Amino acid sequence: MIDIMSVSIFDLLNQFHGKLFDYSPPKVLFRKGDPVEHLFLILSGEVRLARFLENGDEIVLQRAGPNSVLAEASLFSPSYHCDAVCHQNAQVKMIRKRDVETHLADNNQMAMALAAHLAREVQATRQRAEILRLRTVAERLDAWIAWHDGVLPEKGNWRVIALEIGVSPEALYREIAQRR
Repeated sequence: MIDIMSVSIFDLLNQFHGKLFDYSPPKVLFRKGDPVEHLFLILSGEVRLARFLENGDEIVLQRAGPNSVLAEASLFSPSYHCDAVCHQNAQVKMIRKRDVETHLADNNQMAMALAAHLAREVQATRQRAEILRLRTVAERLDAWIAWHDGVLPEKGNWRVIALEIGVSPEALYREIAQRR
């Protein structure tokens, strides 16, 4: 069982035949309401799952970077519930949904790897929700750092942290400056 749990769903899916595409921002891979016909593997770059509010604000549901599966939960849905937008130049592999469904039905290892992957995603989502529940920038940053084994990334990546913890980049920069 331990071997099954250590198998990457990305690596298993990457073995499927698929089409490779190179996308540049702000390419949209799919829109909310589109039928789910493919799974998307992000080989390089970044694609985000987002919902857009009436005022134009973006709510990011997933940041899929290199070696990740985009919108994997859509495998169990007839249509997408959000938009997928390319935010960096990205290479994407599209795999037919029905090929994956057929393989899952006959392959326990892949089904277990997908279940383990989805469980980790649920855990990460719960952690992000708990961080967003905290009131101050300091509390949110402390929780984020604890979640990431006490490591704050290099300065060039701080903007991404600000987005993840739901604060402005400026507020995050001030909090980090106060700590130094």
